[in-house]
Amino acid sequence: MTPITAFIIGASAIFLGTTLGSLAVFFFKKNFSDAVNTLVLGFASGVMLSTSIFGLLIPASEEVRALDFYQHWEFVPIVVGFLLGCLILYLLDILIPHIHLSTNSDEGVHREKYSKQTKFFIAITLHNIPEGLSVGFAAGLALSSTSGEYVTSLLALSLAIAIQNIPEGAAVSIPYYGLGVSKAKSFLLGTLTGVVEPLFAIIGLFIASWFVPLMPWLLSLAAGMMIYVTLDEILPESISGKLSHYGVWSFIVGFMVMLILEMVL
Repeated sequence: MTPITAFIIGASAIFLGTTLGSLAVFFFKKNFSDAVNTLVLGFASGVMLSTSIFGLLIPASEEVRALDFYQHWEFVPIVVGFLLGCLILYLLDILIPHIHLSTNSDEGVHREKYSKQTKFFIAITLHNIPEGLSVGFAAGLALSSTSGEYVTSLLALSLAIAIQNIPEGAAVSIPYYGLGVSKAKSFLLGTLTGVVEPLFAIIGLFIASWFVPLMPWLLSLAAGMMIYVTLDEILPESISGKLSHYGVWSFIVGFMVMLILEMVL
């Protein structure tokens, strides 16, 4: 399979995952139970953290070791790229108005000017940007290498994100319905939050194609963005409260799913 074919499959899969998850609004009540919400968030956290390590940071370290340019400074692009990714998400988090329904708290400048529904839509869309970039950067790595190993890694990364996007899509559309939006519109809004993923996957592929020497930096940057989102938003919400053990075990399952995909594919 060519890297471009794998990219098309991967970009389509991550969008399809969100769409399938958004369909849940037609079968559930207005809100998840606390147990289901904890399980969903814990699983998503495990998949995202595992994906960041196995699908991004490890390939980045392998790529930088293959270059003679850095010699004994191979850690620089990994560490600096990772920190830049975290910093970018931090700045977006404090500047762009958005809301977290699980804690009913909102952040960002001029947030009082926007409705609760709009801020929730922005929050989910922000979190999907790193996932799209990750697939794009992984595709760029596959294109720049003669090894088929990176094509397999791209497919595993895309599949893991797609699996994670199914419960995430449900976690978007169902709360919208709980806010008083119709089921059809809730499904549409949930699906639209996933559009940003293939869009940024394409952007990531173009960036990676033009700046091949920066590949370790780009992969590490995407990993930093994804891990920041996981640690700042998703994981804390999954392990708080009386059902924290549900979140912990769900996290473990999500992490193991990605580990198995990496070893099998």
